[in-house]
Amino acid sequence: MQIFAFKKKHFMNFIVFAIAYPFIWIFSRLPMKVLYLKSDFFYLLMFYVIGYRKKVILENLKLAFPEKQDEELKQIRKKFYKHFIDLIMESVKSFSISEKEVLKRYKYKNPELVNKYVKEGRNIALVGSHQANWEWSFGMPLVLNIDVYGAYTRLNNKYFEKWVKESRERFGVIGYKTSETVRGLQKNFNDKKQGAYILLSDQSPQLHKTHYWRKFFNIKVPVHSGAEMLSKKFDYVVINYVAKKVKRGYYEVEFQLITDAPKEFKDYQITDKYTELTEANIKEQPELYLWSHKRFKHRDKVPKEFQ
Repeated sequence: MQIFAFKKKHFMNFIVFAIAYPFIWIFSRLPMKVLYLKSDFFYLLMFYVIGYRKKVILENLKLAFPEKQDEELKQIRKKFYKHFIDLIMESVKSFSISEKEVLKRYKYKNPELVNKYVKEGRNIALVGSHQANWEWSFGMPLVLNIDVYGAYTRLNNKYFEKWVKESRERFGVIGYKTSETVRGLQKNFNDKKQGAYILLSDQSPQLHKTHYWRKFFNIKVPVHSGAEMLSKKFDYVVINYVAKKVKRGYYEVEFQLITDAPKEFKDYQITDKYTELTEANIKEQPELYLWSHKRFKHRDKVPKEFQ
């Protein structure tokens, strides 16, 4: 029975992929102007008809910005929806976007900050958050003089998994499954292989894996401390990167140094600095953050030692 169930799941995964693949392939090859027209339509559908996570988004905004009036928060929510649907279209475009176009639409303000440490032979932790457009960061190897590695969550459908992984790696990013990241970093360290590691660190960790709680928008939440732990273990330079929207379909990425001496920091000080930077960057363009996930869902479960 288990073998039959496995084969059935395998077959269904193939069918879903076979149906979806041609549509995504065709969509990805449409000009951005056409994709944004489709985005406008889907925005109206998602916001006014389906209402995808409208309550969750507004609740998150109220918790993060208690000083703002309801009308202003609702305007931020509207802008978030418009950006969120644009992001979906931009993610679809990722499957076919050219090197020239990604560099035109996703510019790097100061790659020399990273390349300075590359020349010094240092390894780098590139920490970031789910803000603006993080998908197009797969073009980083085009401006950084170092092997770039990215941790990603494995997809259950092996056909989509293979396709998505190949797409994300076509400009040079080397993908690590999240479960294999630490092992991969350790191997590179042992082999004295230089690298820069993209580590998005703003989502809620599983509670049983949480080591640290702190305030994020003045609310105590569990936070990822893995980037700090790895930076101290392997002596990585820790650099935050943030994408800011210049106009529709165009972003500018800024690299922000957190520390080039991680071992000099006390426990969780690097995590604190990253969180403070993330919060400040979100406040500049609040509609670009991923408010649709329940960032504050554990706020009533703070352990006594962190209260």
